Amino acid sequence: MSKKIGIITLGCDKNTVDSEHMLGLLTNKGYTTTELPEEADIIIINTCGFINDAKEQSINTILSAVEYKKKKPGIKIIACGCMVQKYWKELADEIPEIDGFLGSNNVHMLPEILSKIEIGHKPYYINENTIADDIYLPRQLSESTASSYLKIAEGCNNKCTYCAIPAMRGPYRSRNISVLIEEVMSLVEQGVKEIALVAQDITQYGIDLGYKVNLVSLLEELIKVDGLQWVRLLYCYPSLIDDELIEFVRGHKKICNYLDIPLQHADRDILKKMGRNQNPDQIYKLIQKIREEIPDIAIRSTFIVGFPGESEKQFNNLLDFLVRAELDWVGAFKYSQEDGTLAACFPNQVSEEVKEERYHILMSLQRNITNKKNKRWIGRKLPVLVEGKWEEEAFLWQGRIEQQARDVDGVVIFKATNSLKPGDFVEVKITDVDDYDLLGEM
Repeated sequence: MSKKIGIITLGCDKNTVDSEHMLGLLTNKGYTTTELPEEADIIIINTCGFINDAKEQSINTILSAVEYKKKKPGIKIIACGCMVQKYWKELADEIPEIDGFLGSNNVHMLPEILSKIEIGHKPYYINENTIADDIYLPRQLSESTASSYLKIAEGCNNKCTYCAIPAMRGPYRSRNISVLIEEVMSLVEQGVKEIALVAQDITQYGIDLGYKVNLVSLLEELIKVDGLQWVRLLYCYPSLIDDELIEFVRGHKKICNYLDIPLQHADRDILKKMGRNQNPDQIYKLIQKIREEIPDIAIRSTFIVGFPGESEKQFNNLLDFLVRAELDWVGAFKYSQEDGTLAACFPNQVSEEVKEERYHILMSLQRNITNKKNKRWIGRKLPVLVEGKWEEEAFLWQGRIEQQARDVDGVVIFKATNSLKPGDFVEVKITDVDDYDLLGEM
């Protein structure tokens, strides 16, 4: 009887991709999978270590797996991912019930670590130099969906003072184009119609691969894949969005009119303290230029509130920028003091109460801005990628236009009398707006 594997994925979409590679590797080796940890023979927890809340969630999830192990002593526990990459020794000391550790750059070695656990060893593979960027890894979707993520690079070269990711995932390493195309073709065979490119910074793609390899050269190959309908660009560092990229997005229908540009703040001095090499005026001019070149584009960004030393005036500068820029979609984080980062040692750390207050002020403001931006779609007929039924109500379906990213933005809720299935594209007339969501009918 084959052993059952249960994979629990925490954190970002890049972790989701890693977990799906693990699924692909293990099913190829004859393992079966289960979504119920209590049924698993082997529980794999793909941890996140981005901020303190994520680390706490990862530890609690591991401890929950330990409880399953107490009831079923034969269960093996493997901890992997970002938090393990940085804190595996502490985890090994504090939670001896963990049977193996797999660093964030060692996914391809999962079958080997399982073999060692089976014969009684307690292995750890944390070598950040052991990577497989040029190796094709099988990938199995963790859920039936028409949308998926494509991780085009690992690590990061940016030196943002608040971020621990470079310490966890190492320097920037682009994945080989031929390997990425093979992976996309596999995803399309599994029913995927849309892929979203992800990395810590997708605009750096190819920086380590040599002359004439960049994000546009990758996009040129991706749009050739038959069956792939949408390509979405997430996490574009603003200073590297150039004319070539803007022109490519404008000129190719498969590239969604959508850019995710994490800006982090809009006060000149705070940006400098963050190690971000742009200023608010440059950012605003870039946004205006993109909109002039691509009128229907949606721009998303993320911001950090409560960065060390952030004054009331500096926070208000951020709010003023949001009013002026009118971004389509915005997410926010409360600053998290991360071990080993420069910002963790900065003076004038902001209290949790002030961070919480500023977070809610920002998101309340942006809710009104997004609602206003969404109203421009009323009366228009737009192509919608069907995702499924809307809460099982008769004749109500959920989908997204190309200006909405999966999981983080609003959706389209629409009436349709004919039978649909996830992955279908339909034309929907937008009739109203409900805060973040669009309402319409076929």
